[in-house]
Amino acid sequence: MLAKHQINKAEIRRIISTGYGRYSYPKANQSSSEIICHARGLSYFYPEAKTIIDIGGQDTKIIKVYPGGKVSDFVMNDKCAAGTGRFLEKVAEILQIKPDALGPLAQNHTHSIDISSTCVVFMESEIISLISSGESKANIAHAVHHSLVHSVMGMGSKIGIEYPVAFVGGVARNQGMVQALNEYLETEVFVPEIPEITGALGAAID
Repeated sequence: MLAKHQINKAEIRRIISTGYGRYSYPKANQSSSEIICHARGLSYFYPEAKTIIDIGGQDTKIIKVYPGGKVSDFVMNDKCAAGTGRFLEKVAEILQIKPDALGPLAQNHTHSIDISSTCVVFMESEIISLISSGESKANIAHAVHHSLVHSVMGMGSKIGIEYPVAFVGGVARNQGMVQALNEYLETEVFVPEIPEITGALGAAID
């Protein structure tokens, strides 16, 4: 990064680490919770937001914020793959497509179907059964996105969703997920241009 941007190491005043690996980088001057960092970073992009939905590869967080990016409450799922980006990666593997093709594929669905399993293990057998019965991959992909949104919103019911809502994390690049969230919440969620760097930006601001 230093070489790419032609920055001398001596010019860096402080290094803040965040995320799961924040304690693994000994050269950091301090570390900060990703929940705090997401709230700070998103507030920079979208100060009106009252709820942040962060779906990452390993966990999902729903964060409620006060004006100015202060965290008021949050709920987090980090115990299993249900409701995370890993869930979508596993679905893509079963459908034999790349993970970034899942969202566009869902846009081509012809009708809605239900996938009841949010557990990755049971979901796999359910999808294989649907494929065997002749269901299209596009309809399955569409159902998976909506199933994931229902799982995430089940978490959100614990603290309540306040509008406006923002969507961050790598999964926010998936238009199928964005559309499913919009339909569920009956609003248009805000997505930063580069949603996966929200936490890093918040760490810099914090």
